[in-house]
Amino acid sequence: MAGPLSHIKLLDLSRVLAGPWSTQMLGDMGAEVTKIERPGTGDDTRSWGPPFITNADGSLGDAGYFLCSNRNKSSLQVDITSAEGQAKIRELVQESDILVENYKVGGLKQYGLDYDSLKVLNPGLIYCSITGFGQTGPYANRPGYDFLIQAMSGLMSVTGEKDGMPGAGPQKVGIAISDLMTGMYATVGVLAALAHRDKTGEGQYIDLSLLDCQIAMQSNQNMNYLIEGTSPVRMGNAHPNIVPYQVMATSDGFLILAIGNDGQFTRFCAIAGRDDLRKEYATNALRVRHRHQLVPQIEDIIKAKTTAQWINILEEYNVPCGPVNTIEQAFQDPQVIHRNMQQTITRPDGTSIPVVANPINFSKTPVEYIMAPPKLDL
Repeated sequence: MAGPLSHIKLLDLSRVLAGPWSTQMLGDMGAEVTKIERPGTGDDTRSWGPPFITNADGSLGDAGYFLCSNRNKSSLQVDITSAEGQAKIRELVQESDILVENYKVGGLKQYGLDYDSLKVLNPGLIYCSITGFGQTGPYANRPGYDFLIQAMSGLMSVTGEKDGMPGAGPQKVGIAISDLMTGMYATVGVLAALAHRDKTGEGQYIDLSLLDCQIAMQSNQNMNYLIEGTSPVRMGNAHPNIVPYQVMATSDGFLILAIGNDGQFTRFCAIAGRDDLRKEYATNALRVRHRHQLVPQIEDIIKAKTTAQWINILEEYNVPCGPVNTIEQAFQDPQVIHRNMQQTITRPDGTSIPVVANPINFSKTPVEYIMAPPKLDL
């Protein structure tokens, strides 16, 4: 591969999602990624289905869960509990630039595969550990899972229908967002450590916690609490800081109305023929403060037309809006098709694997889709 990281070798001792998401990203950028797997069974997610891919010979293969985060890697089965396996990892470490792992705290130390042991063999090694709660603190030895982290971080307290409405209560995000964002933070951290090594020759250790990452990414909701001293609450599809910015029912479905500034609101009021609303709620601060009076009036306006009619009108006047798609509809959207967000890679055995494209578009070193998620050869 000829990507920007084509000179980099990465040893991937991670499993499930957070670590593999990061190492896939680095593999997409050209790094040579060797995924170390448990002999016989491999990564747990190979069996996390259905659905499973159908192999070229008609048999059932790996679960879609595994396939989502393991392209552009080769697979090597190593029993790290054995002396031979530990020797193999040490051999690979000596020629590796990066090691990513997500074993429990101290889990690799018993095998002599922790950072302090391996940096002796390779002082330039960048060693990234991903755990639920980090290497220190009262929860360091607890297992951490995405669902648990979404709850503990406060994310589920601001996700879901508002209290008092049908279906209200704590709600997780529809994807493993804590794992995925930790994988993204890991990627950023590794790239920064590579930049430091380029200047100094020094490797370093990176300690990443799912809980830290999930709290860090809560952005404006965190600041709403830190400034006001009051915990934000679930608001359904409404936005705590912008109005109107939510899902609206049309005459035949739903529409996202995402008005982000006063100019857009002025144009919306002109389209709706409601100059009175423009005058009364001219600023976002007024709209947020009086959302309970304003939003029902906008909902009545939106109900008068179909989703398609509103999209045509609002787009003409540059008022942000969009449909509420299923995932199937999203992949069929002409913009998504134009951006080539669905790719296909074929395994050496002829099995065709659909993958979702990396959204980073380099002008000089484009992402290549060369290696399908590896089969576990028995």
